[in-house]
Amino acid sequence: MAVEPPRFDLTQLNPEAYRHLTQLEALIARHVEPTLYHLIKLRASQINGCAFCLAMHTDQALHHGETPERIVSLDAWEESPLYTDKERAALAWTEELTLIADTGASSEAYEELKAHFSADEIGWLILAAVQINAWNRIAISSRSQYDPAMFAPPPQHKATEPA
Repeated sequence: MAVEPPRFDLTQLNPEAYRHLTQLEALIARHVEPTLYHLIKLRASQINGCAFCLAMHTDQALHHGETPERIVSLDAWEESPLYTDKERAALAWTEELTLIADTGASSEAYEELKAHFSADEIGWLILAAVQINAWNRIAISSRSQYDPAMFAPPPQHKATEPA
C-alpha cells in the first residue's frame, strides 16, 4: 500500500478547535510526568498505527532523555523488565482506553491503576489517553506526515551591531 499524500494541513483543521486541543495538551503535560506521558502517547499511537504521532513522540521522548531501548521495547512492555510497576499500570490503562470498545475499561486495570495513582492523577491519565487518541485520529484521517520543523520555534533574528 502506497503512502497517501496529506489530505489537508492538520493545523488548519479548524484553527479555533486546534488551538483548544493544543491548550489541553499543554495543560495535561503540566500534570502528567513527562516520561510517563511520552510512554502513553507512544503506546496509544502504536495501537492505532499513527505514523505521524509515532515519529513525533519518539523524537520528543528521545529529546527528553528516554532511551531507545525502552522505546523499541514498548510494544512488549508486559514482557520487558524496563518499565516500573507504575508505568505498567498506566500503560495497561492506556491500552484499555485506546481499545475501549473491546475492553470496556476493565475493573482489573482500574484497580491496578489505583495502587499507583491518586484519583486526581487518574483523571489526568484518562485525559492523556483521550488526548493522544484524538490526535491519532486527526493525524491518520488527514494523512499528515511528521516533519520536526513543523513544531520548531521560529528562528531568532540577531540584532545587528552598528558598523
